[in-house]
Amino acid sequence: MGTEMDRRKALVVEDASDIRLLLCETLRQAGFEATGAGTGAQCLKMAEALQPDLVTLDLSLPDMDGIEVCRQLRSSTNAYIIMLTARAEETDRLVGLEMGADDYMVKPFSPRELRARVGAMFRRPRGTDPQGEVSSAPTLRSGTLVVDQESRTVTLDGAPVELTRTEFDLLAAFIGKPRRVWQRDSLARQIWQTDWPGDDHVIDVHVANLRRKLGDDGRTGRWVRTVRGVGYRFGGSEHHSPSGT
Repeated sequence: MGTEMDRRKALVVEDASDIRLLLCETLRQAGFEATGAGTGAQCLKMAEALQPDLVTLDLSLPDMDGIEVCRQLRSSTNAYIIMLTARAEETDRLVGLEMGADDYMVKPFSPRELRARVGAMFRRPRGTDPQGEVSSAPTLRSGTLVVDQESRTVTLDGAPVELTRTEFDLLAAFIGKPRRVWQRDSLARQIWQTDWPGDDHVIDVHVANLRRKLGDDGRTGRWVRTVRGVGYRFGGSEHHSPSGT
């Protein structure tokens, strides 16, 4: 691993000590500085002190519901959050994603699978690929919507819009190719740079969260529109303007 990965920090939140040690060791082998926490309270305290780049979060904690921990984490950190749980119910998965998690893995899973998911997250595209998937311009505009790819900030009508990393990357993909209709698997490859690691609901929930934060409502949203039977496309003005300033 390069020096950039060597500087990244991971917080492993898991009450079972043997699993916590295994996850920490797995992430250390992937180049992270990994630290463990056994409770939700410890997680929140350590996250504030460490400012990790990645959090793996077990939903079954002894003191707090993991989904509530996720919600509080998202209000204070921009770390990638992967939920790890024995719960297979779709409701748990969707609620966790709505609280701001980036991905979801059901136990049991292999250390190799975890490393693959984490590696995909940290390979998020930042420039222009040969097909021009994302504009290389630092700032993209459509009407009063401004997406600054360099600072990874978004403003709408002059007010900041707080997005998760996944939500930001989705919006950058949409506004960077405003005429493209995105299928879900294409969005997955664009955002994760890998074949889709989960089901379509994960993309749908992230898009729904993005729409809500942009004030969109329904299939004919102002900024992100549903194309029935296909996927999504940008709904803003086609006179969007990439800008280097």
